[in-house]
Amino acid sequence: MKLLAILAIGGLIIFAAIMLIYKPIYSVTLNGEFIGYCTDKTEMQNRINAYMDEGSGENVAFVEISDLPEYNMCLLKKGLTTDDNGIFNKVISGGKNYYTYYALVEDDKEKLYVKTLEEAEKTLEELKDKKSANIDDITIEEKYDTELAKLSSKEDAVSKLYKEEKKDYNRVMLASTNRSISTRVSTSTKISSGKANLGIKLIEPVKGVITGRYADISSVRSSAHTGLDIAAPRGTKISAAASGTVVFAGTKGSFGKMVVISHGNGVQTYYAHCSSLLVSKGDTVKQGQAIAKVGKTGNATGNHLHFEVRVNGQSYNPQKYIY
Repeated sequence: MKLLAILAIGGLIIFAAIMLIYKPIYSVTLNGEFIGYCTDKTEMQNRINAYMDEGSGENVAFVEISDLPEYNMCLLKKGLTTDDNGIFNKVISGGKNYYTYYALVEDDKEKLYVKTLEEAEKTLEELKDKKSANIDDITIEEKYDTELAKLSSKEDAVSKLYKEEKKDYNRVMLASTNRSISTRVSTSTKISSGKANLGIKLIEPVKGVITGRYADISSVRSSAHTGLDIAAPRGTKISAAASGTVVFAGTKGSFGKMVVISHGNGVQTYYAHCSSLLVSKGDTVKQGQAIAKVGKTGNATGNHLHFEVRVNGQSYNPQKYIY
C-alpha cells in the first residue's frame, strides 16, 4: 500500500511538472498539411461554421467550403503561441461565395437586378402607380450565384422598366370580343360568396398549411384575395385538382409562374407562384397529375401555392369544394 501511495504521489508530481512546462492544445491540419495550433477546436469550428452560414461582404448568402480542418490534441510547450486567426484565414481562403439578389423579369427575360426584395417590391409598386403598360408582365425572382450581378438602384430600375401605356382602339375592341372565348386567361376577377355547381369533383392540389383565405384583405394586394394560399416546401409537387386542358402555362405578372386548366363548362382552376412548370399550353392532364412545383415567383414572400376556382371568369371560394 505504501508503494502504491508513493507511486501515486510520484505520478502527480510528474504530471504537475509536465503541466508547468506544457499546456494541452490542438494541432490543426488541412488536407493533411499542418497549418497551426489552436486553443479550442469547438470555438474554432463554430467560427468557421458561422462564416459558412453568413459569409462576409455585400449580398453574400453563404460560403461553400469543401475542405474542413482536422484537429488532434497534443501538448504544446508554454511560451509558444497559437495562431487561431491564421488558421481561420487559411481555411476560409478556399471558400466559394454564393450571392443572393433579385431579378426583375419581363416576359421570362431577366431585365435587371436589385439588391433586396424590398427594393424589387417598391420598384413594382412605383411602376404600378405610374400605370406602366408592362406592369402585369414583370415578376420578381430570387437569384443565387457565385458571381454578383450588376445591381441597379430602385430609381434606375423604375426608369428602365417603365413603358408608357398606349391606347389602341382596335385592341380594346378585340379584348371585348375575346371575352366570349372559354380559354381566356384573366388575372382580374370579382369575389363571389356563393357556390357554383362545377359539375366535377376537385381534389387538393397540394398538402400544406392554409396561410391566406379567400376574400382576405391585405396590404400586399390591391384588392380582396381571389383564391387560397397553401404554404408548402419549395419544390413540392402540385397536382391537377381535376382533369382538363392546360390553357395557360407561363409567367403572368404578380402571379409569377402559373398554370391554368380548363375543365369545360367555363370552369377553370389557377395554380400560381410556382417554382417550375411541368406542363405546357395545350396539354391534356388527368386529375392528380403533377403539373408544377411549389415556389414563390411573382408577388410572393414565401413558398406557397395560390389556388383559384373560377367559373366563366367569376372566382369562387375553393374551400367550398376542398380543404
